Formats: sequence, C-alpha cells, structure tokens
Amino acid sequence: MSAARVLIADDEDSIRFVLRETLEEEGCSVVEVDNGDAALEHLTSGEFHIAFLDIRMPGLSGLELLDHVRASGASTAIVIMTAQNTFENAVDAMKRGALDYLTKPFGIAEVKALTHKATRARALEQEVRELRRQVSEQAVPGERIVGKSPAMLEVFKTIGRVAGRDVSVLITGESGSGKDLVAQAIHAASPRSAMPFVAVNTAAIPRELLESELFGHERGSFTGAVASRVGRFQQASGGTLFLDEIGDMSPDLQAKLLRVLQNREVTPVGSTRTQPVDIRILAATHQDLDRAVEQGTFREDLLYRLRVMPLHIPPLREHAEDVQVLAEYFISQYGAELADGPRFLSQSASDFLTAYDWPGNVRELENSIKRALVISTAEILIAEDFAFLEPRARTGTGDDLAQIIERDVWAALAADETGEIYRTILECVERPLIKTVLEHTDGNQIRAASILGINRNTLRKKIVELGISVPGRD
Repeated sequence: MSAARVLIADDEDSIRFVLRETLEEEGCSVVEVDNGDAALEHLTSGEFHIAFLDIRMPGLSGLELLDHVRASGASTAIVIMTAQNTFENAVDAMKRGALDYLTKPFGIAEVKALTHKATRARALEQEVRELRRQVSEQAVPGERIVGKSPAMLEVFKTIGRVAGRDVSVLITGESGSGKDLVAQAIHAASPRSAMPFVAVNTAAIPRELLESELFGHERGSFTGAVASRVGRFQQASGGTLFLDEIGDMSPDLQAKLLRVLQNREVTPVGSTRTQPVDIRILAATHQDLDRAVEQGTFREDLLYRLRVMPLHIPPLREHAEDVQVLAEYFISQYGAELADGPRFLSQSASDFLTAYDWPGNVRELENSIKRALVISTAEILIAEDFAFLEPRARTGTGDDLAQIIERDVWAALAADETGEIYRTILECVERPLIKTVLEHTDGNQIRAASILGINRNTLRKKIVELGISVPGRD
C-alpha cells in the first residue's frame, strides 16, 4: 500500500491522529485537514486514492465534498464518517457514490481494508460513480425504516446501490420484517419514483382471481366479469409493481408471469391482444425459494428472473440493538393518537423489550407499542406495561409444544396474517408430525396411518398436500 495517497478531513484531532498513525504505519502518504474548504483545495489540486471525510465539519460537509469529487470525474474513493448513524445519511452517502460509510467509533481493521480496496480496484470506484449518475436526486423517505445496527446499515447501503438500477429485486425475510417498506424505499429512490407504485399481495387473493387481478380481463371473459378491467401490470405502467409473498403463487400462474417478464407484454383474460408494459418488478417472500425449486413448487427460471438482485431483511432478533430506537420511534408516531399526552420509554421497559425474541419481528413490536400506549396511564412506559408479552417470551429448552404453538399464533396475530393463521399453524404441526412418523416406519404408510390414528387414504392425501418426501421411495 506504499503508493496510496490518503486525505483525512475531520475537525476532531483525535480522529485525524488515529487515522494518520494507522495509515502511515501501512506506508501511505497522508494529508490531514480540519475543515471542508481546505479538503476541497487538496482534492482539486492533487490526486488521492482515498479520502476519509467527516459528514459534518466547518466549511463544506463530507457529502458536499463527495458531490464535488464526483462532479469533477476524479477517481478518488470517498469514505463518509459520522457519529450520527441514520437511515438518511447511509442511503444518501451510498446514492451519491461513496465507497463506504463508517460510524464512529470504527475499527482500525476496517480503515485498512477500505484503503487496500481503493488502491486495488479503481474499477469499483468507476462503478460507484456511475451509480451516482443513474440514481435520482430524490431523497429516500425512510421515516418507517428505522435502525442503527450494522445489519440494518447493510440494508440501507443495498437500497442505495440498487435503487437506480432498473433490475428486478427479490426481497427476502420473515413475516413482519418490513419487506414492503423496503420495496417502497427502493421505488422512491429510483428514476421511476414519479410514476405509480402498485403492490399486490399474491397470497391474499384467491388463485382463481389472481390472474385477472394481475393482467386484467375483458368483459364476459368469466362469470361476474360484467365490465373490462385493467390489471395491476398496466396500472403500474412506467413505475414499479411489487409482488408480495411471491412464493405462494400457483405453478400455472408462475408460467404466465415468466412470459410477461420475458416479453414485457400482457394478455388480459379473455383477450387475444397483447399489450406492452414498462415496469420494474420488485418481489418479496418469507419462504426459501431455493428449497421450493428443489421441491418442484416454484419455477427455477422464474426465480432467476426475479432474483437479479437479492436483498435480505434480517429478523429483529438478529439486530436486537435496534429494538429501543424502533420502540421510541413507534411511541413518537402513535403517542398522540393513542395516549392522552407524550409517552417515554423507561430503561426497564427498553431492557425487557430488547430481551424478547420478537417472533413477529418489527410488526409485532409496533403492535405491542400500540397496545402499551392504550393500556398505560402513566407518562413513562415501564416493563410491566408489556406484561402481555411474558407468556410468549423465550423460555429456553423447557418450552412445551403448547407454548411453542401459542407463541407462533401470537406472532402471526401480530403480523396481521388475517385468514392464514389456521392453515399456517396447522401445516407447521402436521408436516413434522407426519414426516417423523413416516421416518420411524421407514416409509410404511399402513403402519404410519395406524400410529397416527388416521385413515391410510387421509395420510396419502396429506403427504401430497404437504409435499412430504416418503422414505424408501427414491
């Protein structure tokens, strides 16, 4: 790294000292300044491999300097540094073409790795500069996507990277994790933001009506079609179509969707005329689609079309450090509506909420805050205001089956899975039950039916419905 030239711009002496000492030990040539105007002079008069810029300092800000560098066409890689880790800062920095975004205090190893990357891969900086030119100047409305954890910071960065690229994005994550909000943020940050954003929950529409819902239909094409109707694809023309819970789509409709994505044209039900569509597809699912492909319930070619860019939303239990900031956000959002005055979160309540495993993810947390605001009469919410969570809290290996099912039902209720709870929970119990008994009998269905206490024909039907692989068949 001896040839690397580095600029450090920060009004904190300690930050500049640590960075200079670290990078000079690595053989870098380092220039340091304490304000944005001096940084601009150096950036315009000399060539640097990488610049570490504070987001707020006297004179020009780090983001303003980033704009100057990108507008000039210089190949200097820019790393934005901040003590204020917010959704807006992270997305804005990545949209403007930053190499990365560091939150103070940061690790020295990360600084070294970024400097190595800048010296090894100028091509990467060119790609990031292209991203800046392609992405709309419109700010991403991130009011409901809240988080400061490293896991969520990666999500924010990815939104910034993919927003301006007109490719399909497959958003994965558990129910209640905020996949729909991420889809809206991608659309809002894209060049299509001024055009419609149309969302369709494919699991909530009966399969016999979904084709008409998506592609439209002609009058008289089926019973009840008293007038022609424009489908969601045409409604989203010029904008974004968000297909939620895509994993629940039937195989025959998957084939028709694939043809639309390939040909960029739709044929309404009952019509022979094709109509062109110009849309971007965002899809989401809580299912493992790779496994669904293996089981034959999801088309592999459709998966490739949808997953040009994958984006995974981590479950809340994997970024528990965001629970407090999310809870405080929801309190500020709903306090005036549901309480008779301002409400605040006590440390005891924060600790209690952070320790909970949130099977219903962010949606369960949001609903729990609403419930606490309604039932509490005090200005400060305490742990006891969330006592309704206690029966569903994680109790370790001592959980019995009833507790596990109860917790999952509450999670589904919190996720607002209206009309799906009975089927979902029943399948969760039936599938492992039948699978385990079949493994115990080495695939002997007569013995398995006898052990289960059900008719053999019923067992066969369940095997097909649940997609269970019978031992000994292969």
